[in-house]
Amino acid sequence: MKGAIKNIAAAIALGMVCQIATAQLPKLNIKQLRKQAEKEYLKPVSPGYEGKHPFWNVYSTKFIYAPAFDFKEVEGAVEYLYTLSQGDKVWTFKDKKPYHGLGPVWGEIPVGKTSLKVEALDKKGEVIAVAGERNFLRDFGFTGDYPAAARSYKESAIKGLLYIHYNPAIQNWKNQTVPDMGYLHNTYPCKSVSGTIRAEMLIAKLIPSLREEALAISRNAAEFLMSSSQPADAPLAYFPPTYYGNIFASAKNVGKTMSMEATKAANALLDLYDETGDKKYFEHVLNILRTYQKLQAKDGSIPIKFIVETGEPDNDVCARLHPILGLTRRIHDQYGVTEFEGMRQAAQKWMETVAFKDFDMVPQFEDIRAKVPMYTGLTHWTCVPYATYRMTFCDVDEEELKTLKEFLDFSEDQFANWDCIPDEKGLKVWLTPGVIEQYKYKVLVDDSAANMASGWLAYYQKTGDKLALAKALAMVNQMTNVQSPESGLIPTVWKYRPARKDNPSDHWFSCLYITCNTLLRFAQLEDPKSVDFDLTFWF
Repeated sequence: MKGAIKNIAAAIALGMVCQIATAQLPKLNIKQLRKQAEKEYLKPVSPGYEGKHPFWNVYSTKFIYAPAFDFKEVEGAVEYLYTLSQGDKVWTFKDKKPYHGLGPVWGEIPVGKTSLKVEALDKKGEVIAVAGERNFLRDFGFTGDYPAAARSYKESAIKGLLYIHYNPAIQNWKNQTVPDMGYLHNTYPCKSVSGTIRAEMLIAKLIPSLREEALAISRNAAEFLMSSSQPADAPLAYFPPTYYGNIFASAKNVGKTMSMEATKAANALLDLYDETGDKKYFEHVLNILRTYQKLQAKDGSIPIKFIVETGEPDNDVCARLHPILGLTRRIHDQYGVTEFEGMRQAAQKWMETVAFKDFDMVPQFEDIRAKVPMYTGLTHWTCVPYATYRMTFCDVDEEELKTLKEFLDFSEDQFANWDCIPDEKGLKVWLTPGVIEQYKYKVLVDDSAANMASGWLAYYQKTGDKLALAKALAMVNQMTNVQSPESGLIPTVWKYRPARKDNPSDHWFSCLYITCNTLLRFAQLEDPKSVDFDLTFWF
């Protein structure tokens, strides 16, 4: 048994498990955890005044944690008056600096649109200048008052997986080696076709009666990925296509590929290899990794997007390399391959010394065409998977653990929605609690909730912090609550949309796979006997 698998087994043995109350779960005192959360919310998340990086919240519009803003000191000022207001309600305090956090009054301020003014005062206490002003939403924090799971995590996961399995576009793979483009998201093969394979491999394990059908679907889907990969002598040898056909973003990205997408295909092929023992899948993964080695720069970085024909970078943005870290960890821990350890070490060093140097959580989506001003397009998908990887598979010291916790707090602060303000009709449109994807797409998405739940779970397993566990449980329980009990669909977007006819192409099966996988990991941690196969390498 490899080291990572031992870690999971040890976690299970220690009762680091999740869901509704069981003998293995620690008892959660919600009142106590709410107080802990309220106390933590009084401190700014990795504020710029600490000197580690600039103020990251230049474009932020909402806060759960007390923010600190980049307001400059005024010559002649001896202190500063902070004034926060919501209509007629006003809160004030004084500080020696204009850029410190709003902690002194943050706990008194209710949810709502809030205005801040920081004024410079002279020795007489008179205002000599305005150091800065800012408007923002003081957002809902964690309270613990969230619905329990509607059904068991395992049942919810199986229903979601069967929703994928019985979709006509997925059934098409039983007899075809080309995708059914009636499901429009098949235009993203590494994302959607790989997600299909990974979902089917879970079905093969969970439902014996569907095993052969799941294998047939997966073999044909894998054949498509491999046969449409770049040839052995191409600059991007063995990389399956990021885009296929002429639909949506694929039409805008003809001849381009996202560098990290091939890791999704690699993990899918490894899942299929694990079930079949067919070495052609394993060899294809090794060849993908060898191409990554050739693409990696001396500093450990890899461009985010390539021109397929030439192998040249499409722009000057570098990819965040947690997918490489995870894949090389899997190929080492699960199969004993040491060939790519140098690449992993170089990638790790680059992530530590470059990627997060400025706390700039650069989005990693296909609409990235060039560098944008720092902090304009932040997302939790840059830092939470990295933090989860480090806490799950690596020994981290106290200093690094503090940084990883900051990544989680930043992501909660900017992207978690524990509740929402009713609209003009008095309706809560968003199905909270949930997590929005990024600044450029401020929408609650199912796999975003899964991403945050995985991060909090990893932190709980590393530290025993029950608040992190409670936050994870709230998100995972919500997956079961938004799920259709009839179809098994866990929608991609968690939003109230009246009189709307569901179209499968409105939903990303790749996201649903991640969500179902997360549900199974929580089911396994709650009761190891309920899911009796290894889920160590879930990414």
